[in-house]
Parts: sequence; structure tokens; C-alpha cells
Amino acid sequence: MLAYTIRRLLLLVPMGAGMVVVTFGLLLLIPGDPAALMLGQEAPAEAIAALRRSLGLDDPWHLRLGRYFLALVQGDMGMSLFQSQPVATIIWGRLGATVELAVAALLLASAIGISLGVVAAMRQGSWVDTLAMLFAQLGVSMPVYWLALLLMLGFAVHLGWLPAVGRGAPMSEALWAALRGRPEMLVQSLSYLVLPAFALAMNAAAVISRLVRASMLEVLREDFVRTARAKGLRRPRVVVRHALRNALLPVLSVIGLRFGALLGGAVLTESIFAWPGLGQLTIAAISQRDLPLIQGIVLTFAIVFALVNLVVDLLYAAVDPRVRLE
Repeated sequence: MLAYTIRRLLLLVPMGAGMVVVTFGLLLLIPGDPAALMLGQEAPAEAIAALRRSLGLDDPWHLRLGRYFLALVQGDMGMSLFQSQPVATIIWGRLGATVELAVAALLLASAIGISLGVVAAMRQGSWVDTLAMLFAQLGVSMPVYWLALLLMLGFAVHLGWLPAVGRGAPMSEALWAALRGRPEMLVQSLSYLVLPAFALAMNAAAVISRLVRASMLEVLREDFVRTARAKGLRRPRVVVRHALRNALLPVLSVIGLRFGALLGGAVLTESIFAWPGLGQLTIAAISQRDLPLIQGIVLTFAIVFALVNLVVDLLYAAVDPRVRLE
């Protein structure tokens, strides 16, 4: 297991370098002049040209890429053109909110998807199976922003049960306060988190439920499941301990991939619910053509996605020893 972990960690080095190059190259294709946006369209051409030279925007792309690599090695993502703050500081201040929303959505999607998939597989062909697959079809088909607006309209505007926009205290602070006998902060944080997390989780829950159902149907036909039932083991134990454990192996990879999709979908969800994460920051940076900030955000998303895939690979290898021998 140690050798497999080391190999996977070493693969992150060329992967990270490739992500930096691809991110830098894509941003070169974005139209618009950051210098003109900073000074305004009415600014003299000489002032815009001078600002471009001071920002290094007139340098060849390979020199700019080399400087960016050198700065990243030193832990410097550059300075935001419009906020005049280090990019790393800005991203760090918003990253916690986005990760909190994505993790909550992933946990919710996994719980709903696995439960529905198992129930649908155990009741194959029944009305329960039909309803579960109807839910899966709706979850895959409905856009995140449309579901978010429906949830906001129903539970925040008409019923008034949950707040429509904003964020409560960070979940880490709310949990610590609850442990110290102040659960009201945790309740408030959860009330703000429910709607955006549910809106973000439904598509992933639908995908996971369909995959779990298909995997469970395949495993339930295996000989070891029939042997376990022939030995007199109770059906819940056979399903949970034997069938589900083996059926979840391919689901682990999908859950890791869905986490990356949740981070991407958080851009729309955060904008609708005014969630102060990287989503709102991304939209503002793109509208302002703040290239260093856009580079930092995209690179952060890519790094988080790569780390999640690394964790999933290690979990897969821990569950299935055959992976470590490949």
C-alpha cells in the first residue's frame, strides 16, 4: 500500500505542471484588455500601454509562464489587478465556504443516492423502483439553477422556513459552539446551508442512485450472495455487509468525480443563493478580466479535484487489494 501511495503522489507533480500550463494557455485566449478595464475606456492609449508594460502583459507568453511557475514554487499566486491583494489571500478567504458547500452536497448526494439505489435494486420492477428511477431521471434532467430557484421560491419565499440568501457562521465554528453548549449557532448555519446544498446535490444523487442500482443488481446475482443467504444469514446483513460492500467499489470513483462537478456547479449555486465562496469570486474576476485571480481560482479548483481523486484512488486500493497489484 505504501508503494502504491508513493506512486500516486509522484504522479501529482507532472499533473500539477500540466494544469498550470493548460490554465495559463486558456487565459491567453480570453478577450479583453485588463489594463484598459483598470484605467477605463476613456483613458489615453499611452497610459494603457504604460500600464501593460508595468504589469508585464506585453512580454512573450513563455516568459510570463516561466515567471508564473517560479512564483508558484515560492507560494506566490500573484497580485489581484483590481483588489490589490495577494491572490492566495483572497482565495483562502473564500475557499472554506465553497468546500463546506461542496462537502455538504456530496454527503447529501451520497446518502440519498446510495439509499435509493439499494431500495430500487431490492424492489426491482416494483412501484418503488419506478419512483426511484423517476427521481433519478428528474435529477439528471433538471438544471441546477432552475432547481435552486424553485427551492428558494418554495421554502424561503412562500413557506418562510429557511433563509433565501447568505451564509451563517462557518460550520467549524458552529460545531465548536455546539460542543460548548451553544447549539443555536449550528442551527443557524444549517438553515443557510440546506437549500444550496440540496440544489447542488440532486444531480449527483441521481447519478449515484442509478449506478448503485445497476451495481447492486449485478452483485445480487453473484454466487457468494446466494451462498450467504443459503447459510441462513438475515437478508439485511446479506445486503449491507456482503452485497453493498462489493457494489460500492465502482461508486467510489464516481463519487470522487462528482465532487469536481459539485465544485463547478457551485459557481451558479453560490450566485443564486449569495453564498460567499469562490463561485461569486470567479464571476467577478471574469467580468473584470482579473487574470491573476482567474488563474489562481482555476488552479485551486484543479488542485482540489486532483487531491480528491487521489483520496478516492487510495480508498479504492484499500478496499480492493487487486488495484495495488496492477
